[in-house]
Amino acid sequence: MTTTEWRQPPADVAAKRAEILAEIAGTTLMSVYAETAEAHGDSEAHRWQDASGGWQSLNYRQVREKVRHAALGLRAIGLRPGEFAVIWSRNRSEATIADYAVMHARGIPVFLYNTLAPEQAAYITGHCAATVAIVEDREYLAKLLSVRDQLPALREIVLIDGQQDGTRGWEDVLALGRADDERDPGLFDATWQQVTLDDLVTLIYTSGTTGQPKGVMLTQRSVRAYQVAVDQILPSELRSDLEGDLRIVTYLPMAHVTGRSVDHWGPMTIPTTLWYCPDHLKVIEVAAQARPTLMFGIPRVWEKLHSALRAGMAAFGLPVEPEAVAGLPAEVKQAILARPGLDACRIASTGSAPIDPAIIEFFRALGVPLTEGWGMTELSNAATLAAPDRARVGTVGTLLPGMEARIADDGEILIRGPLVMSGYYKDPERTAEAVDPDGWMHTGDIGELDADGYLKITDRKKELIITSGGKNISPALVEYQLQRHPLIGQACAIGDRRNYLSALLVLDTESVSAWAAENGIEAASPGELAADPRLLAEIDQAVTEANSHLARVEQVRRYKVLPDEWTSATGELTPTLKKRRRVIVERYAQEIDDLYA
Repeated sequence: MTTTEWRQPPADVAAKRAEILAEIAGTTLMSVYAETAEAHGDSEAHRWQDASGGWQSLNYRQVREKVRHAALGLRAIGLRPGEFAVIWSRNRSEATIADYAVMHARGIPVFLYNTLAPEQAAYITGHCAATVAIVEDREYLAKLLSVRDQLPALREIVLIDGQQDGTRGWEDVLALGRADDERDPGLFDATWQQVTLDDLVTLIYTSGTTGQPKGVMLTQRSVRAYQVAVDQILPSELRSDLEGDLRIVTYLPMAHVTGRSVDHWGPMTIPTTLWYCPDHLKVIEVAAQARPTLMFGIPRVWEKLHSALRAGMAAFGLPVEPEAVAGLPAEVKQAILARPGLDACRIASTGSAPIDPAIIEFFRALGVPLTEGWGMTELSNAATLAAPDRARVGTVGTLLPGMEARIADDGEILIRGPLVMSGYYKDPERTAEAVDPDGWMHTGDIGELDADGYLKITDRKKELIITSGGKNISPALVEYQLQRHPLIGQACAIGDRRNYLSALLVLDTESVSAWAAENGIEAASPGELAADPRLLAEIDQAVTEANSHLARVEQVRRYKVLPDEWTSATGELTPTLKKRRRVIVERYAQEIDDLYA
């Protein structure tokens, strides 16, 4: 593949890359965490609400002591170096501690999305051959136990809340570790200090167009390089308030690279207070109390805030257009932002899906320095961003230091540098498709670089659906589940830049004819049957059944049964009978809009 653009002088990139690699040499997340906890032991690390609604907290010294005991406890129940441990939990202090503990025990933590169906959790747990599972409560435990017979490598299940036969209690694991620590006080340090930059930090499973998730391998080197590169653009003093405090509301899934990078790995290097929000629908409610200094929100969060703030401002007779908002007195802006807790926000960012530039302009006019970044799991999180005073609305910033970008002839963005993944776990074929022999990551996104090196994303080469909530969804998996029903011949999942999934369905001609005959419906064409209430009731059951095998974000909420079959002759299919998604979306634009009306 030839390339047409390359904005970075090779010598400059090489020098910056060498500087970053020299800075991280001899370090790991565990070594920098030891330094952070030692220097900031009394700093508040975790805050969460208890059952009564009161806030509880732990400082850095207390958290690291729990990490110490949990790591040794996991070691005591049989977690061995290089083995995987899955964690299935909402955002809470124990989940963070479990993540750290597995790493310190020289294991590899793998988080599962909260919304996964049992068979999806089984696939990931089985694919990495996890030997330990740490689950939050009986809800997740029941799902895991329903597929336990598919997981021969799984030896131990640790239950954070409660007790149940066949599992280990979280407090019991901590007690085992505490006892081992008393017997051998040097064991904890001797264990984690064997971790090197070449070791895996995690596997993060990301959806693929084939339907099966891919386990992205991120190493200590790629994660540490990312941290140093980001710090050169957004140093800690830019993320903190005037007193030097950095606060984050942690609500993003820990199975997502941004959640792990910002909420878990970041506080290992920079003292941060994590305010836990187990229910993402309450993020603004928690933010109002936390007053975060750093706020990452998927587009859907900013969209909702934008609508709510505009409505409130209009009700008080205040202007809502960015140009006029910018002219409001500072005290008025602060009062507006205080309600959702954004009056202390120093860094605000969005990513994972496109966002309307007008929303960014609105928040910047109010004084929230909202910027856009771009990246992917395979690049250790963001590969481009910009400091607030250098951001350009409509772009996703510039490359992180030490990284290179090329634009291929077909417009695809290629990225090279220390942030690129090690590959897909147990999948050399798809690894070779993604990363070429020269080390260039083929991102699947289409973009343009301007003369100053700012990147603009213009399209997506890959077929993944990215909802307005930032969820990556494989349409192939959704369509497979829908098409398992004999009456559904073809399905096209819709949802890119939308806040939920819908689907266009085409009936299977032969099956529908047989169904009609069995139900005494004569001389009805597939087109007529597409509107028949009796058949639509059958389709409704089919969609419900398909949804039962899908994660919540993958489930189809609305659908339209079309009267005509898709063929290569009519243009919806290729000669090899693959769907031409763009043709389908354009041809049925009105039907799709109706599904979101």
